[in-house]
Amino acid sequence: MGGHDEVRPAGDAGGFRVVVAGKGGVGKTTLTAVLARLLARRGFTVLAVDADPQMNLAHALGLPAAEAEALVPLSRNADYVEEKTGARPGGGWGQLLRLNPDLSDAVDRFGVAAPDGVRLLVMGTVLQPAVGCLCPENTLLAATVNALVLRPGEAILMDTQAGVEHFGRALARGFQQAIIVADPSANATATALQVARLARQLGIPAIHLVVNRVREPGELARVDARLAGQEGLFDTRHALPYDERVLEGDPAVSGLFEGAGSAFLEAARRLARAVVETEAEVAICAS
Repeated sequence: MGGHDEVRPAGDAGGFRVVVAGKGGVGKTTLTAVLARLLARRGFTVLAVDADPQMNLAHALGLPAAEAEALVPLSRNADYVEEKTGARPGGGWGQLLRLNPDLSDAVDRFGVAAPDGVRLLVMGTVLQPAVGCLCPENTLLAATVNALVLRPGEAILMDTQAGVEHFGRALARGFQQAIIVADPSANATATALQVARLARQLGIPAIHLVVNRVREPGELARVDARLAGQEGLFDTRHALPYDERVLEGDPAVSGLFEGAGSAFLEAARRLARAVVETEAEVAICAS
C-alpha cells in the first residue's frame, strides 16, 4: 500500500465535495463506494451520501445486508422531516414550510459507520413520481446537501440518481468536482455530455469523465470519436477496465480490496489521485 500513499492528504489539506452522476446502470454506486474507501484508507475523513432512489450505496460499501436494509432514508423519516421543515410528508398542498431548516445535526443523528471508517448518510430520492414540487421531503434533502459542512481533510462523495434532474434542480451547487460516469455505449456517452454541460452551467470547477467497463481499446476510441469537439467539457478522462471481480462481489466492493490486485481498483486509485490533485488546483485558483 505504501506505493499509493501519495493520495494521502497533507495535514493542512482542505475538504472537498464530489458529486457522482451519469446514466443509470453505468456503475456510479460501485465507483462511489470504491472511491470512498480508497480515500478513507489514505487518511481522509469520508462522508458518502446516497441520494439515489435505489439506495444501494450501503450494500456497495459493504454493510451487512440486514443492517443496510434496515436503514431509513431521510426522505422517509416523517418525524425528522416534520421537525425540520414544519410540515409532514404527504400532508397535502398549502403547508407552510421552513425553507432554510437547520440540518447541521443530520450526519450525527443518522450517519452510520461503514467499512474503512467511511460515514454513510442515506438521503433517498429528491423526486417523487409526477412531483416537481416544493414539498417537505425535497426541502429537507436540498437543505441537507447545503448543510454538509466541510472540515480540513474531509471528502464528501454524493451518489446521485440516474440522469440529469439533480443538476437541473441545482442540488449539485456547492460541489467543487463532478465525476460523470459512462459506459462505452452511445447513449451513456450522450448522457455524460448533457450532464457535463449542466455541471458547467452550475459553475462546478472540475469535471472528470469516467468510462467504465472498457473491454478493449476500440471501445475507448469510439467514445473519443463521440466526444470530438467537446473535449473541453472535461478536465480529465479515465478508463476503468471491465473486471469480473466487480461482478463476483456484487453488490459489495469489499472483494476488490482483498487478495491479488484488481485492474479496476488500480484504475480507481489513479482516479482518486486525480481528484485529490485537481482539488489542490481548484483551491489555488479560488484563493
